[in-house]
Amino acid sequence: MSRRPSRFREPAAGAWLAAVAAFAMASALARDASAQACCAGASAVTPARLALHEDALVGLQVRGAAVLGSFDDARHYTPNPAGASELDVEQDLFGALRVLERGQIAALVPLLETRRAAQGASEIGAGLGDVNLALRYDFHLAGQSRYAPGIAALGGVTFPTGRAPDASSKPLATDATGIGAYQGTLGVALEQTFGPWLVNVTGLAAKRTSRTVQGVDETLGTQLTLLAAGGYTFPNDAAVALVASYTAEGRATINGAGAEASARSVVSIGAAGVWPLSDRWRVQGAVTLNPLLSGFGRNQPATGGMTFVLVRSWS
Repeated sequence: MSRRPSRFREPAAGAWLAAVAAFAMASALARDASAQACCAGASAVTPARLALHEDALVGLQVRGAAVLGSFDDARHYTPNPAGASELDVEQDLFGALRVLERGQIAALVPLLETRRAAQGASEIGAGLGDVNLALRYDFHLAGQSRYAPGIAALGGVTFPTGRAPDASSKPLATDATGIGAYQGTLGVALEQTFGPWLVNVTGLAAKRTSRTVQGVDETLGTQLTLLAAGGYTFPNDAAVALVASYTAEGRATINGAGAEASARSVVSIGAAGVWPLSDRWRVQGAVTLNPLLSGFGRNQPATGGMTFVLVRSWS
């Protein structure tokens, strides 16, 4: 199935990371310190996530990523050939709202721009991407038990509001901004705090609906993602985090038959941080990279990028 090079997105585009809560301690001071680690550390990993004391937030996220090379079906990495390049820029407007005591609902609207060059030609395209709605519900809060971590159920729906690759009007398909299908995502997140430290493990499964292009029925394979993150919170509520993820997608199907050399996978590593400007405003940033080594991807572009986020919240 043809589509624009995909980029791994933070759970804001599919489903949230785990829930946060203060780690149970005997003294009030210790409880406050742990709650601080939960809120700031989690925000560093997932920008659109509500902190414990927040009821709503809105934010603007700006991302830039460059395609540095690609992985083939044998997982061999190859740098871009001479004259070939791609730069992707994305602006996401997002918001989150608390529902019930332990639930959150959020929406993300992306605008995408791509500059691509190949074989002596170059072009720029832009458009609305695939809009996402996400849900999270906390069944067990981090810190309620010394041994059991917090457990959250995650869910999301991505709508095909972007332009599918087959609907592109440009030779290099830079105006293709979506996959052309609905995507449903379910997941489970585990999270715990240890003093100022935050540890999170999240698993996600995504399934896309089929679509018909010129009489051919196409369906992307099931996508599985495992994400692990560790964060540290400083006394002023600033936080830093390291994040690693592995995303694997099964073979696509064409008219009910598996398509050869269509399975995909990629490893991503990154560092993120959050800095509070006030009780209501915070800025966040991240750098991410797909390791440029053979074995760390399959049928995927290898990218490196940066993200900047501005968030305004209400309690």
